[in-house]
Amino acid sequence: MSNSSSSATQAAPTRSKALIPLDLVRGFLIGSAELVPGVSGGTIALVTGVYDQLIDSAAHVVGAAKTLGTGPNRIAGALSELRRTDWFLVIPVLVGMATAVFSIAGVLENFVTANPELARGLFFGLVAASIAVPLRMLPSRTARQSVLVGSLAFLVAAALAFWMTGLAGGADVADPPLIAVFVVASIAVCALVVPGVSGSFFLLAVGMYSATLRAVDTHDFGYIGVFLLGAVFGLAVFVNVLRYFLHNHRWWTLVVMAGLMLGSLRALWPWQTAAEVGADGEAHGAGGLLLPVDPVAGPILLAVVGAAAVVVLIVVEAKFSAPKTEPSETTG
Repeated sequence: MSNSSSSATQAAPTRSKALIPLDLVRGFLIGSAELVPGVSGGTIALVTGVYDQLIDSAAHVVGAAKTLGTGPNRIAGALSELRRTDWFLVIPVLVGMATAVFSIAGVLENFVTANPELARGLFFGLVAASIAVPLRMLPSRTARQSVLVGSLAFLVAAALAFWMTGLAGGADVADPPLIAVFVVASIAVCALVVPGVSGSFFLLAVGMYSATLRAVDTHDFGYIGVFLLGAVFGLAVFVNVLRYFLHNHRWWTLVVMAGLMLGSLRALWPWQTAAEVGADGEAHGAGGLLLPVDPVAGPILLAVVGAAAVVVLIVVEAKFSAPKTEPSETTG
């Protein structure tokens, strides 16, 4: 039962180097998404077709670090895990993400705060269209996967995400202690890798969104270093859990992801009341939902543009990506 999945896991990645430019763009899009409250980088990774590969590669890196620290065969075991990592995907994606974070953090913050209806309209269309992606990826349903229970799981996940986005109105913390930065980063990175859960929105909920973007924009490397350490710690703890569910309970995991993405649209509805004003004098988080009011045409047009962008990304990914074998779901 485990031989086929084991051999797939052990096989060295064979990703084409011709995909590196496309993976740089993917990384840039993922990094850009994480800067926008309400949009998950995991959603963009899912839409662009690299989500499973990134989770698997992250798990191998975590496994290498664990083997190096605890053994057995520390050096050989760690190198073996690292050889299974798809570096021709991981490095371009990380470079693209870093480029986005360090080049457009200030621009995106200004766009979101100065044009909230237009920004939310654009990302509403993007995320709404993206819900189709995990649903299209669903493996064949077995007798143990009831449509009724699956629908219930979808709705519960959507309701949970809807409720959580309503909490993201915490007052801004101007100078958070570094231990808080570490802890918050370790949790926010978990949101980064789950489609439909926004790491930026979690930062808003705890009042550290503006402080983090300011640190990036002003090159506060002390803050950034502690944040990165927290993110690495959180990722090391969480990524194997997520990988387990993707490989062993894939149908349920994708259903829940789609539900989370649906619920997250609450944060991106273009027309909202003013959110709570933080200590920095700016509004934070989601406000109350309103019927469409002026401006109407701009947000709707940008929502269509966002949805069309998702369709283009799906087509490009299908055209340029090598055929992939879908992870089989363990039933025993």
